[in-house]
Amino acid sequence: MGDGAAKTELFEQLARVGKALGSGKRLELLDLLAQGPRSVADLAAVARFGLTTASSHLQALKRAGLVTTTRHGTTIEYALAGDDVAALWLALREVAARRVADVRPAAAAYLGPEDTEEIDRAELLRRVSAGTAIVLDVRPAPEYAAAHIPGAVSIPLDELAGRLEEIPADQEVVAYCRGALCVFSHDAVRLLAARGRRAVRLVDGFLEWQLAGHPVDVHDR
Repeated sequence: MGDGAAKTELFEQLARVGKALGSGKRLELLDLLAQGPRSVADLAAVARFGLTTASSHLQALKRAGLVTTTRHGTTIEYALAGDDVAALWLALREVAARRVADVRPAAAAYLGPEDTEEIDRAELLRRVSAGTAIVLDVRPAPEYAAAHIPGAVSIPLDELAGRLEEIPADQEVVAYCRGALCVFSHDAVRLLAARGRRAVRLVDGFLEWQLAGHPVDVHDR
């Protein structure tokens, strides 16, 4: 029959992961770490958290085994503990979108109106193979440097308006960013369209691309 106390202890240990995920700030940190390893200071700056807040949430994630740390000189760098953690974050997000009614309007408020054309990964691969499109990575440069879709050109969103001449005017642009809940590719396509360029966005992003087993160019650390 098994020991009742032992069963209770087992489920309490399992709950440690659930408790670690029970914070929007921690989920945002996981979303950032899915793009590649980051220092505490970098994560705090990108997420607009205080350094102490970021450190506290990262420690909670570490205690649950979801992130690991590596020391580089005086800098402590955090990383996801494995692709299974990235897959867990993606699964949580997808279940929440299906089961929590408030997720969709919150996403719409963040991402903006559905005024940009999207394509899936299969169509992106087809267009790249045919030589009819350029893949544009609009994430911040450190995320591109950590890993990116092979052949993608890096122009961070905040630099795009000033670097349009780097994109051939006769080719369509397929923009991508962190994932399906990343606003950068939406804004990039809006900007490009306003400047008379043909542009679409990848329906999801780098997280989904990597978890689907597609090839990536990885920065050699």
